[in-house]
Amino acid sequence: MQGMPAQPSAQSPARRTNFASKSVPRHLARGAIGFGLIAGSIALVPVAGPATLLAAPLALIAFRGCPTCWMVGLAQTISRGRLERQCTDGVCTLTKAHPAGRAA
Repeated sequence: MQGMPAQPSAQSPARRTNFASKSVPRHLARGAIGFGLIAGSIALVPVAGPATLLAAPLALIAFRGCPTCWMVGLAQTISRGRLERQCTDGVCTLTKAHPAGRAA
């Protein structure tokens, strides 16, 4: 039937937005690059002119979005393997993961 809305599909965990990195040091390096690009582009304006502001958008690549996205990714990276979500009867809770259930 035309005009009927499609049934909403539940997102699988793999389809959810994930801002985490493979490791905390790698994530911190991405943050240092991103914040360095922003600070450097602003700090160099008096020396090299407004063209240095063109480096600021490159920080969005390092952050995978914005600084808030980077911070969410840091929390995801740190908690990966330490927390697990359990859903029962439509109610989901976060609990500490069991040591045997941690990913290597």
